[in-house]
Amino acid sequence: MDKRAISRLCAFHIFEGLQEGLSHFSGPSRIAVIFANQPWNTMRIYDPQNLLRGHEPKLKKLYVDSEEWRKGHMLSQDQLETFEQPEPLKDPELAGLISCGGMSRSLFFQMWFTEHHPDMCSIGPTQRWLEHAVWLLSNEAINPTTCQIGTSGYVLREYATHAVRDCIVDETNRILGMDVQMRNYPILDAVLEISKTREEGRWPRGKLVFVEPRFLSELNFLARFPADEQAQLDNFKHVRKLLQSVETSDLMLVSDGKTIVGIAAGKLPECPIIADFRDGAGFLYLNGTLICSFYDGRFHSSTRKARLVQLEELFIDAGIADDDQHTLFKIISEIVHNAENCKIGCTLVVDLNEFHINVAGQHLERPLDLKGEKFLELAKSLSRLDGAIHICSDLKLYGFGCILDGKSIAVEDRARGARFNSALRFTAGHKNIVVIVVSSDRPVSIIQEGVELSAQCQWKSIASGIPDACALNEWVEN
Repeated sequence: MDKRAISRLCAFHIFEGLQEGLSHFSGPSRIAVIFANQPWNTMRIYDPQNLLRGHEPKLKKLYVDSEEWRKGHMLSQDQLETFEQPEPLKDPELAGLISCGGMSRSLFFQMWFTEHHPDMCSIGPTQRWLEHAVWLLSNEAINPTTCQIGTSGYVLREYATHAVRDCIVDETNRILGMDVQMRNYPILDAVLEISKTREEGRWPRGKLVFVEPRFLSELNFLARFPADEQAQLDNFKHVRKLLQSVETSDLMLVSDGKTIVGIAAGKLPECPIIADFRDGAGFLYLNGTLICSFYDGRFHSSTRKARLVQLEELFIDAGIADDDQHTLFKIISEIVHNAENCKIGCTLVVDLNEFHINVAGQHLERPLDLKGEKFLELAKSLSRLDGAIHICSDLKLYGFGCILDGKSIAVEDRARGARFNSALRFTAGHKNIVVIVVSSDRPVSIIQEGVELSAQCQWKSIASGIPDACALNEWVEN
């Protein structure tokens, strides 16, 4: 295999590993890259899943009509003779996308793109992931060999913890400088291990706060442990037991990154890392900013809240008044998120007809006006009962414990439960009805006219082998 073919195959494995890694971290994710090997080359693009379709005008303006990208950052002589960290490039700021690029001696220009999912906690870890892809491709382009094939792809596929760590390090160094004593890998390992450790059959709850040792004196300790009796952070079972002391209060278990120092309350010093455990899952914060979530022993970008974008669009198309649209969406969101947080299954029938339909179930003498806080709280409680709750476009709840029946349809899914398939049947037989099904294990389905609108699109896989990129100007024209 010649050097050019090896280089292209290494690039493909980087591309594939990046896509698989980000898909595990954020859900199905597409990747695209535009690049030029040398300043005098034509800009090329590899976008097998059409991520950049719709952005042709801006890409044409930046990289076809303009020659500014060829100038880039002028590399120094030292940089020309080495292959250190590539020089970063300006973000083209394409709507709905996260991007990162760099230029180097080995690969003059490269810009990577991926999707900005609407339920991301933060784009920081994903940006660090793309940065690492830039670095790997620049280095492999210098002297590609057959022994390198696939290696970088494996690294990018399992990069989640490293991406979170890199994000934390960059922000901590920006705020506190380089003199930081806490090491982040042991902290992240402890967070994942503790999240998987049950105590008397119960998943962990409560906050574990990691504070730079020089700031410990600023904390309001209610209880502080002697140095020789402090639990080691890597003794996960012991830390899990101690976490019980703060699980039902605003208190926090405090660590210096090596041991558990004590229990504190009140204001935190600068730049703490906070692990907020919530029954087998949780969220990681840095200096009050949400970085990522964690569950199933891995870090993820998800906020763990249902994405109800399709529902918002349906309300617009239904012709509901703007104020009522917003209020109805807020009501539905609160009920759905309450069910998610409580880990209960429920079904909501949202009736968008001018005159609401009659649904079999427990009816009320007077419907509940869900604009009232106490009635909305009651609706959340009623959603726990078997059967669906019936909400109409006038923002009122008309019934609960409703039975959704209908004729069998072809698109039923035996792998899904009775709630889901009953919703498919019911909506197939009724116009202007939307059913939201919340499963106890968190998936949320939005169904109308017998179709699940919220089903994730599974992108076609990338064929293995040596990929072909095309000229950007031809791609734009076609």
